[in-house]
Amino acid sequence: MSNPIDNYFAAQPKILGRVRAAIRKAMPEAEETISYNIPTYKIGGRAVLYLAGWKEHFSIYPIGAAFGDEIKPYIAGKGTLKFPFARKAPITLIARIAKFRAAEARAKGKM
Repeated sequence: MSNPIDNYFAAQPKILGRVRAAIRKAMPEAEETISYNIPTYKIGGRAVLYLAGWKEHFSIYPIGAAFGDEIKPYIAGKGTLKFPFARKAPITLIARIAKFRAAEARAKGKM
């Protein structure tokens, strides 16, 4: 039986595999699932980060304002970052965002 998450990434440009690896390394405790037909990373059963591949770009969401000017070139809407395939993906920034979102999720879980 095939894995729907692996199938999703197999159908995407290779850069999404690198993004996936960076997110998984940044939030190793996250469960990787498919929700809304896209990869979703959950901590404590709650969605923390979504990753979606499109025709000419990929997106991650939700994103807060914590990264200020660093994310400005990628903002595509409230809480969404868009990374064109034609440009080099900022893997380090994406990993930092994933770590930040994981820390937020852990903090909310302790309330």
